[in-house]
Amino acid sequence: MRTLLAEFRSALLATLVLAVVCCGLYPLVVFGIGQLAFRQKANGSLIVDQHGAVRGSRLLGQAFADEKYFHARPSAAGTGYDAANSGGSNLGPTSQALRDTIKERIVAYRKKNGLQETEAVPADAVTASGSGLDPHIAPENARLQIARVATARQMPREDVAVLVERAIEPPQCGFLGEPRVNVLLLNLALDGVDATHIP
Repeated sequence: MRTLLAEFRSALLATLVLAVVCCGLYPLVVFGIGQLAFRQKANGSLIVDQHGAVRGSRLLGQAFADEKYFHARPSAAGTGYDAANSGGSNLGPTSQALRDTIKERIVAYRKKNGLQETEAVPADAVTASGSGLDPHIAPENARLQIARVATARQMPREDVAVLVERAIEPPQCGFLGEPRVNVLLLNLALDGVDATHIP
């Protein structure tokens, strides 16, 4: 009987110690390091405008449908850019449904941006990312949308083109990935949102 009680007491004590360490101390230490060393990223890389309103996150894409904005790549996350349902379509390269969807998107992209039927369309303009939350598009995708955005805003194309070129981010560490454009940041620049208030 004593042995059983001793074993029970040892197991209970071990459970309590592990609960305090794993469910209390460890999360607090990780949270503290995140807040001290990576405050912006640990808090979601939120973009706050000059009025203090949160406009989004630099890490999560948003759907823009208005002609006066640059459009993000398609999303298969829920109803589109749904962070609670992050994921791709799971359709493979042999899927007829995927091929049909891409053909429809190519036609729509060319029509929307005033392109010729033979003009190439960037892959990221017609395919969703694996997460469905990618906030970036390729620079070429952005450049092909300049005419539409400039017309909708009644702005000179050159002015819109300058904003696009400024928005191009280089590969991470100079060699990881490809140059890219954050669609939300570009659209905020178009709206004249003061980027100095982005934490």
